[in-house]
Amino acid sequence: MLVAVGRKPNTENIGLEGTRVELDRGFVKVDEYQRTGEPGVYAIGDIVAGTPQLAHAATMEGMVALAHIAGRPATPVNKNRIPNATYTEPGIGSVGLTEAQARAQGHKVKVGKFPFMANSKASILGQHDGFVKIVADEAYGEILGVHIIGPQAFELIGEAVLAMEAEATVETLTQTIHAHPTLYEAVGEAFNAVYGMAINA
Repeated sequence: MLVAVGRKPNTENIGLEGTRVELDRGFVKVDEYQRTGEPGVYAIGDIVAGTPQLAHAATMEGMVALAHIAGRPATPVNKNRIPNATYTEPGIGSVGLTEAQARAQGHKVKVGKFPFMANSKASILGQHDGFVKIVADEAYGEILGVHIIGPQAFELIGEAVLAMEAEATVETLTQTIHAHPTLYEAVGEAFNAVYGMAINA
């Protein structure tokens, strides 16, 4: 059982009164470079409105803010590319849109799904629970989301994050060789499954 009661930002009585920093239910509003409404004041992490409360999201926001402060090129955080990880057994890893979200946004969706039951490394480990699910745009093969439940899912999601950040397509991933036997082979097979080409299905 997973119980999550939520968290709230600790922004009361920290000296924001009298500044141009804007709050939304206690969360600090920022622009794409993490700037607040007060010149020279940046905010990152759990106190930022709309930011997932994840350490790795805060780290990247900090890197964007620092680059911007230093006058270096800075690429704003794409919130659709932030991996989510739940450290349970089996693990959970996800990035991007769910199938329902993609359809609600008007995408014509194609889905590929591959079970760990058919993965050789999962058999070696005796961990067959779960699957990898790919949510893709039907027209161009754009990867819209990847969702994994299974052994080491929070590690496996990295390939999907990289593929999405690089704007790779499903076709790119179907042509990517995955070592055998590995758990990440299941990710490759799920991409194959989008086009009905999974080898071990």
